[in-house]
Amino acid sequence: MPSAITLIRSTSLSDVAQYAYAATAPAGSRLIFLAGACPLNEDGSTAAIGDYAGQAAKAIENMQAALTASGASLQDVISTRVLVASARQEDLGAAWKIVRDSFGEHDVPSTLMGVTVLGYADQLVEIEAIAAVLDS
Repeated sequence: MPSAITLIRSTSLSDVAQYAYAATAPAGSRLIFLAGACPLNEDGSTAAIGDYAGQAAKAIENMQAALTASGASLQDVISTRVLVASARQEDLGAAWKIVRDSFGEHDVPSTLMGVTVLGYADQLVEIEAIAAVLDS
């Protein structure tokens, strides 16, 4: 199935960022707006307490489940926002490495943010995403 996503890079912007600076989806594509993927286990408990990387991995796993239920995959994601409950760049980096590695070559435009607190007890990471698919 052809991808609905076109990742856009600009030679006039720094190549240091580990993601494309923009992305487009063509007219006629179906947009999927995902709620923030949280590091919750099936029973509602928080996974990987105290572990930024572990919580990022669980959030990605939960995001993949929501994408599958929507008829999409990580390769259909057009942008992400990664929220990390920390003011320390190394904590943000630990979560980002898991997210970045999960997307592989599909380096979608992303925002990485340190926040004060997230919604669930012991939650350190949440990942928002938008996807686009061409239904055929």
